[in-house]
Amino acid sequence: MSRAGSGPGPYRSARGRPRSEAVEQAILEGVIQLLEDGVPLADLSIERIARTAGVGKAAIYRRWSGKENLYVDVIRAAEPSGPSDLELPGTSMRDDLVVLLESLRQRGVVSRSSAILRNVLAQMRTSPKIWAAYDARVTAPRRRLGLEVLHRGQVNGELRTDVDPELAIDMLVGPMLMRSAMRPDADLPEGLAEQLVDGVLEGLRPVSSPGT
Repeated sequence: MSRAGSGPGPYRSARGRPRSEAVEQAILEGVIQLLEDGVPLADLSIERIARTAGVGKAAIYRRWSGKENLYVDVIRAAEPSGPSDLELPGTSMRDDLVVLLESLRQRGVVSRSSAILRNVLAQMRTSPKIWAAYDARVTAPRRRLGLEVLHRGQVNGELRTDVDPELAIDMLVGPMLMRSAMRPDADLPEGLAEQLVDGVLEGLRPVSSPGT
């Protein structure tokens, strides 16, 4: 699990005392406790979170500019590894894509088994600000990483140069998201990432010239 909020980001304040990992963890766990108690996101005030976590409100504001960004980090803490934590093998475009899709499969498995994560993700969709922050810090980096892998594949001759990487990443990620998010009853078996990657790449690889 990645440590939520690590590193600088567009939603962080550069001021304040050095962060304490223990305090940050207490705040995240405080939010999770309130969610487990059935408190909706809309009713989670900074004051209530601080009281539950046993910290001052200033400790929260030093780490998060507002509730929306705090909620995003709560979800990141509950999810499997994000893009910054993935170690791509770098042996081939195919192997890197399998790792990326496997991370999405594991995220789907965790989402199904975690009532808190499932509930928060559903509530987030009703808040444009929270959803935009989640997209900017979680969804968009995953997509950028996938596009980088595809671009390298084109340079290395593993992917046809006439293929649109934006469309290709949708072809790869779409089926996994459909199974994990849109069809909660669909299977997410081990090996699904390999099956999807190999199936899509079969039609996108360069065609060998006769006699080669």
